[in-house]
Amino acid sequence: MRIAIATDAWYPQPNGVVRVVGTVVDRLKNLGHEILVISPDNFRTVPCPTYSELPLSLWPRKTTARLIEEFAPDAIHIATEGPVGHAARAYCLTHGLPFTTAFHSKFPEYLHARVRVPISWGYAYMRRFHARAKTVMVPAAAIYEELAAWNFTNIKEWSHGVDTDLFRPGPKDYLDGLNLPRPYFIFVGRVTVDKNLPGFLDLDLPGSKIVIGSGPARDALMKRYPDVLFRIANGDDELVRLYNAGDVFVFPSRTDTFGLVMLEAMACGVPVAAYPVTGPLDVIGGTQAGVLDNDLRAAALAAADISPEVCRARALDFSWDTVTRQFLDFLAPIHAVDEPLRRAS
Repeated sequence: MRIAIATDAWYPQPNGVVRVVGTVVDRLKNLGHEILVISPDNFRTVPCPTYSELPLSLWPRKTTARLIEEFAPDAIHIATEGPVGHAARAYCLTHGLPFTTAFHSKFPEYLHARVRVPISWGYAYMRRFHARAKTVMVPAAAIYEELAAWNFTNIKEWSHGVDTDLFRPGPKDYLDGLNLPRPYFIFVGRVTVDKNLPGFLDLDLPGSKIVIGSGPARDALMKRYPDVLFRIANGDDELVRLYNAGDVFVFPSRTDTFGLVMLEAMACGVPVAAYPVTGPLDVIGGTQAGVLDNDLRAAALAAADISPEVCRARALDFSWDTVTRQFLDFLAPIHAVDEPLRRAS
């Protein structure tokens, strides 16, 4: 099958959307599918305001149309709602082609936190963007319920996975040379305002707090919290070692749609402390692999008693093979317009 995937989030961007889309692309290729990724790599870009690590593609419609026509896909999936996603959506609507989309990020909440745009405006925009898709793939049951409440009508649950061969338990001594007091309470992820990191860093906890990741809020947080260790992982091997160094993974976000980093931590045998909100409710739920509490300090302290074996067992429930099969099942084949599109190429 020839599958075109349009995404504004692509390597080397360090975020969960890239991890999900990139892993699915790799799995699809391993299954023998031909994949075209239309990403910011194909266009001139400018840094996104307030988040310079994210490139915004300039005038992508003409090139997107050419790439789709040359590739002649059997199905088209739009992973993000940025300029590349809009260009692919416009092409599909102009040519009467079915397509699918995904809801990876709560941009309405992010925009509200950054520039106070009303959340209802953001969801009205997102609803319009996704309304013409045959299926909107959403990562968790809690997000499904939230979007249904915002009057999204074409949504289906599409969970995420974790590479348990890469993310696995290992030695906990990676940071011991820094002589930091134990226990280590760690966070891994984008350092942005929507992650609510002060909700973690303001906690009165024993031991040390460690933040691993980059993002536009990093410099300000480093100045505000001089006693916190900030690190950026150099590749997945170092990332795994940093996960394993932790004793508790603290996830303070209240707006994530899933929180893939929680799965990565649990795959390394590190328990999770989080609020009982979307994302943690689906990843941790009623299991014993973490503690969900509106008192995040209490959750972090209680999580320290959870065994690595329990965490690892929960992570093993999330298979990328299942994620990839679901993705293929949800695609909207072009069918009748397939042959004309092939001839046009």
